[in-house]
Amino acid sequence: MNPTLAVILGLLVRIGIPVGITLLAFYVLRRLDLRWQKEADLLPVVAAGQKPCWEARNCSEEKRKNCAAYANQGTPCWQVFRSGNGALRESCLGCDVFRQAPVPVRS
Repeated sequence: MNPTLAVILGLLVRIGIPVGITLLAFYVLRRLDLRWQKEADLLPVVAAGQKPCWEARNCSEEKRKNCAAYANQGTPCWQVFRSGNGALRESCLGCDVFRQAPVPVRS
């Protein structure tokens, strides 16, 4: 085998395969992310007829002004109060607003 051809083949194997695997992983993860975004867009934000938490809990106007859930009315309150790692607050798990929320259904 020609030494130049052996070096080129070695570089392709040594560099080409990892780059190819990386590009394939990027492609697969990107498609997965797009699918998850489409699914998230299909989920209802707040169910029709469901009272927002500040109405269900009879919060005063003063409390509403300082409430993050009231400021983000298009998002369910338990989503607003999630911690940095995605965990729900303990108080949300026992709240009637959270418990009566409809379970998202895939269409």
